[in-house]
Amino acid sequence: MKRTNPFRAARYVLNAHDLRQLPADCGIEVAVAGRSNAGKSSAINTFTDQKSLARTSKTPGRTQQIVIFELDEGRRIADLPGYGYAKVPLKLKAHWRNVMERYFQTRSSLRGVVLVMDIRHPMREFDQQMLAWCQASNIACHVLLTKSDKLKRGPAQSTLLRVRRELPDIASAQIFSSSKKTGLEELVDKLRAWYEYDQGLLTGQPEQA
Repeated sequence: MKRTNPFRAARYVLNAHDLRQLPADCGIEVAVAGRSNAGKSSAINTFTDQKSLARTSKTPGRTQQIVIFELDEGRRIADLPGYGYAKVPLKLKAHWRNVMERYFQTRSSLRGVVLVMDIRHPMREFDQQMLAWCQASNIACHVLLTKSDKLKRGPAQSTLLRVRRELPDIASAQIFSSSKKTGLEELVDKLRAWYEYDQGLLTGQPEQA
């Protein structure tokens, strides 16, 4: 029997400019990170099956806060601010670097990070920093090589293999396309495992499949 997609239940909760504004550090939280213009918002909208849960914009870099979406009482998605493309003041960049570093070091409910990369421009400086923070904190990372529909199958597979060779032990990678929904089932399976849906609800009640 085909399993349901529990991420359709995602709903917006809050924006946080600082870690103190985040929800209580309990349950399971999965963060989604990515350089501006890598397709992060589109990826979130695709795996939650909601057209505008995460805002997409023709002006990349608009997300300058941590945006929290709730799945249920014990599970959350954290949409992290993305940089690398947008013109952001240096003071704000420094603030967010500090916030992100502390987030990775101290957020005990953080179960994993989905790191979104444009398959045509993977492993940039921002991506390397995120991977380094994940490795230092021993947090699992799953790389989404987005916009795979922009490449033919051969070059896309070659990029995937090259990226996998460069990843640290805590990371995995897959091809993904929001427009074609390529790789959606693989991503949903990864997230279900991180959120422990197949082990029942965090309250101890079994999930209704």
